[in-house]
Amino acid sequence: MAIEVGSKAPDFELKDNHGATVRLSDFHGEKNVVLLFYPFAFTGVCTGELCSLRDNLPQFTDRDTQLLAVSNDSIHTLRVFAEQEGLEYPLLSDFWPHGNTSRAYGVFDEDKGCALRGTFVIDKEGVVRWTVVNGLPDARDLNEYVKALDTL
Repeated sequence: MAIEVGSKAPDFELKDNHGATVRLSDFHGEKNVVLLFYPFAFTGVCTGELCSLRDNLPQFTDRDTQLLAVSNDSIHTLRVFAEQEGLEYPLLSDFWPHGNTSRAYGVFDEDKGCALRGTFVIDKEGVVRWTVVNGLPDARDLNEYVKALDTL
């Protein structure tokens, strides 16, 4: 069961595609966060979603928002993926302990061993204000994230 709107977003500490530590709490009081879980790097739907976010990044940065994308891939895989696709926002590795952050947000698929397509819009106080969870094959609409940010 995914974290519900109005809930405090669980804090986490994950390595990004450059090996730097990123915590959700790093953004408290500073920026809104769009936390996006996706199954795997280098897959068709995931690549399409993440490249769409890359191409529309100003829609987030102009709204004082940090985009964080999380998968269960290793940081090494994420580094190559980000370089290949020109992704300039942090890709976070929920690789080990495998899926702990995905589980905390209620989007880990135990049978597949990866995160579902879950997105959480988190305000500057760390409260979840909007969420959507799609199945593995179903892409999300980034325009919905922007609409949710506009309500903050």
